[in-house]
Amino acid sequence: MAKMSEVADWVGVSSPAVDGEITAVSSIEAATLTSLVFAVDPAALAAAVASPAGVILAGQTLKGTEDSRVWRVADPRYAFAIVAKKLKGKGFEAGIHPSAVVGEGVEIGTGTSIGPGAVIGDAVRIGKDCNILARVTLYPKTVLGDRVVVQAGAVLGSTGFGYVRNAETGEYVVFPQQGSLHVEDDVEIGANSTIDRGALGETRIGRGTKIDNLVHIGHNCVIGKNVIIAAQTGISGSSVVEDGAILGGQVGIGEHATVGAGVILGGGAGVLSGKKMRGPGQVFWGRPARPLKEYLRDLARLRKG
Repeated sequence: MAKMSEVADWVGVSSPAVDGEITAVSSIEAATLTSLVFAVDPAALAAAVASPAGVILAGQTLKGTEDSRVWRVADPRYAFAIVAKKLKGKGFEAGIHPSAVVGEGVEIGTGTSIGPGAVIGDAVRIGKDCNILARVTLYPKTVLGDRVVVQAGAVLGSTGFGYVRNAETGEYVVFPQQGSLHVEDDVEIGANSTIDRGALGETRIGRGTKIDNLVHIGHNCVIGKNVIIAAQTGISGSSVVEDGAILGGQVGIGEHATVGAGVILGGGAGVLSGKKMRGPGQVFWGRPARPLKEYLRDLARLRKG
């Protein structure tokens, strides 16, 4: 619950004439007198105005009513999410569940929650206000920054998939996997995702990156800041994904590849080993991944053929 004047500060608008209370964000259909909703088109705005919602967030260029409940913001969806986050607060209580296993020399920051069945290996360092949910496994020496969320079943810092083959016998011997995994502040990692530690160096996940469920990131990978990685994506060892890139679902990236800053890989795209995909805002699609226009042109040729 928050005063409307406080909510107005959160989204950067002038304080309302009437300072009521907002208790929740909601859909337009479920709105009550103390709900905050958002509208991104004229139809949604009309429906919101007809609802009992206490506050309606709408775009600054969206034409419509002069209803005093309508607050004009640059991005209604983003402002709505900010209010939701503020109203929710942390959403969890600090502490270590009795069924969690915590190794020797572990450092856990204030305000952090360790969920049931979690296993925290020796010498792991976890920052402040982190939420480590049920059955998460953090291998020894893994480092998490502040406000990191790790959903149930994720495994961080596991041994990388690296082997050396004897050319004469065909035997495989594991290459040393003795590096580390460093997860920076405000990263969120989805359920049952896995991130390997470095072989001799480190695997690093940059600040603010959001990783969906069932994602695998191999050893020695460097993932930049504010990267989005959707479900079932696999990134092979020693690859780099630079700041602000977006990876759709089921993307596959070979080893030693680079996805440049701001690049968008469409769902199911495949990046060949060693390939460099560059161009902020450039969309790549297909297997092997190529610029979207080229991919669509190839599809058209196949249909004609």
